[in-house]
Amino acid sequence: MDNLLELQGVCLTYHTKNKETPAIKDLTFSVKRGEFTAIIGPSGCGKTSIMTLISGLMPASGGKIIIDGEPVVKPSDKIGYMLQKDELFPWLTIMKNVMLPLEIKKKSNDKAKEYVTTLLEKYGLKEFADYYPNQLSGGMRQRAALIRTLAASPELLLLDEPFSALDYQTRLSVCNDVHKIIKTEGKTALLVTHDISEALSLADKIVVLTDRPSRVKNSYELDFDKELSPLKRRENKEFSQWFETLWRQLN
Repeated sequence: MDNLLELQGVCLTYHTKNKETPAIKDLTFSVKRGEFTAIIGPSGCGKTSIMTLISGLMPASGGKIIIDGEPVVKPSDKIGYMLQKDELFPWLTIMKNVMLPLEIKKKSNDKAKEYVTTLLEKYGLKEFADYYPNQLSGGMRQRAALIRTLAASPELLLLDEPFSALDYQTRLSVCNDVHKIIKTEGKTALLVTHDISEALSLADKIVVLTDRPSRVKNSYELDFDKELSPLKRRENKEFSQWFETLWRQLN
């Protein structure tokens, strides 16, 4: 597997009238094509800022960010960004919400609608296509948000704590759903989370960051059976061992 995403010595400094505050310093890691990578780190270490840099919404102060061999200089169709809340528009049906990014990019056509309909059917939302967001459960809304992100066929999915607004039971179920969808569709994903258990249940690799200015403290390739669902991973005897290792890294 080659690298789809590479960060090479990335730095970010915030400037005010009186001082400079380094937020990220010499950050270097990569994500292989088809890999699910999670980033964890101390609170306030700049995890969301890293996602903003990768998405091209903000320029880095130094270093390089490369996606599919090309430097990131602006937002790209190769990237899909899933936020903490589902951000579905309450006045639009689920179908119209999912189709909206394609309409904005003027890529809405019969083929695109057919692909979206296939995704909705494949992941249990086709019969709710004409429903409004407030008629769906939190888990179903988050599934719809992921399908909306997938609709434009991005190569890299950025997941910025996408389960944090859900209650614990729903989070477990949605983690399963999201993992299945991403793996089934063969997508590459980068997840930011403050939850060690969540990272362990979902990821192929975990990148641990230092406190601000953040850089990579350690990186771990997880050796769970690839066939295990996130819920089944939590029952695995190695799960608690990995949890202790990562907890010590953060504390």
